[in-house]
Amino acid sequence: MFKINKKIEYSLMVLKHFYQEIPAEIASARQICDAYHTPFDSTSKVMQIMSSAGILKSEQGVSGGYKLNTDLSKLTYLSLAELIEGRSFSHSCQELRCSLIESCNITGPVSKLNSYLNTFFKTLTIKELLEDSPMEIIQKSVSEA
Repeated sequence: MFKINKKIEYSLMVLKHFYQEIPAEIASARQICDAYHTPFDSTSKVMQIMSSAGILKSEQGVSGGYKLNTDLSKLTYLSLAELIEGRSFSHSCQELRCSLIESCNITGPVSKLNSYLNTFFKTLTIKELLEDSPMEIIQKSVSEA
């Protein structure tokens, strides 16, 4: 049903590494890739994107690398996903230029589902995602609805 893009998975793995370790620790893209067996090109690319956005801080030099530069309780899943994907996820059927729009009988339900998911992802912080169990996240979401 809902599938997370690999680049977003790699960015979450990077953030979890820095969050679980000492937040001020510096790690290179190569160290992260070696630790979690992720492809270097894709992982280093998402690390560069997160560095450009200020989520990570790049340290230059022989012992350089990246370190966490933001409070993960202020970063939402939706903002991270949109940053990594380079596109907005909050579209309606009308905006997507779907070839079935004239005859589609589920634009209402799909728009409603899209709205619910966007609301959930806008409020789900990366800290919650990395700390809480899946059931805790679902229970929080249900109790806030």
